[in-house]
Amino acid sequence: MSTARRSRAVPLAGAALASACAALLAAGAAPAEAGVRPAPSPGCGSAPPQAPGESRQHDLTTADGTDRSYRLHLPDDYSPDTPAPLLLAYHGRGGTGAGTEEFSKLSELPAAVVYPEGLVGTGDGERQAWQGAPYSPPGADDVAFTHDLLDELEAGLCIDRGRVYATGKSNGAGFTAILACAASERITAIAPVAGAFYPDGPGCSPTRPVPVIEFHGTADATIPYPGDPERGLPPVADWTAARAEQNGCRPDPHTARIEPDITAYRWTGCDRGAQVRHIAVDGGGHTWPGADSYSGGGRTTQTIEAHEVLWRFVSGYRLPASDRA
Repeated sequence: MSTARRSRAVPLAGAALASACAALLAAGAAPAEAGVRPAPSPGCGSAPPQAPGESRQHDLTTADGTDRSYRLHLPDDYSPDTPAPLLLAYHGRGGTGAGTEEFSKLSELPAAVVYPEGLVGTGDGERQAWQGAPYSPPGADDVAFTHDLLDELEAGLCIDRGRVYATGKSNGAGFTAILACAASERITAIAPVAGAFYPDGPGCSPTRPVPVIEFHGTADATIPYPGDPERGLPPVADWTAARAEQNGCRPDPHTARIEPDITAYRWTGCDRGAQVRHIAVDGGGHTWPGADSYSGGGRTTQTIEAHEVLWRFVSGYRLPASDRA
């Protein structure tokens, strides 16, 4: 594989983060290479489907004829002539795009943010879910849906195709791991939060190492930090170490206590600079760090803001042209 070309991490205002925390979380971000330019999508120059600064619901019929939907937020400074980074944000089981937008604060980021809607899965209640879990909608191909969604967004918006990232909560977070395996030619980096990493997904054969930053509460009662063998859920520490091994990182991570309740693990020496990081929240529940509204059961830390931390990490990476679909 050719050497990856990556951009400098975008600095964000982070008053809630201590300077030491910000310095460690930003450490290792790759500097921009001279001459690297955005990869404009076909939609550049077209009028957007909504005004900048707005969030709206949209419908999409996939290639196999399934009716799907998604919520789109455009940043205040969106311009049809300037390629914008794109962040896909997948809700948890039973969640919605609007609910995820509310608690995650992802729409505050300098990016176009898309909140796809899952299909109703199996089990109790009419709860939306994603591919790769025991309760996933039968026959759902959410990887194909994501490709169709990206095709539509890139056709109608001015997107930087080299800066497409994915995050999610719980079942949605687990699905981002599937995307890293099955759509690495389009997904630049992932940032799962409280991820449900079931073994039900397809085999993992990425075309390139995908950078990962993962957040998890040590007191998560829904997706336990030590794992849950009866449900096939691995210990979170084992899952992140396996991602580091897959990316060719050195086996022993740098570890630092960056806040009274936050421990950061950082694997370095990875193939093509594709680092892996894990943010452990001591006593944290099945929640989104920094959320001001309900995001799940248990304690929500306010010592870090997940949307700021994950953006500092993922925005430092760019998908090289040689790897793009």
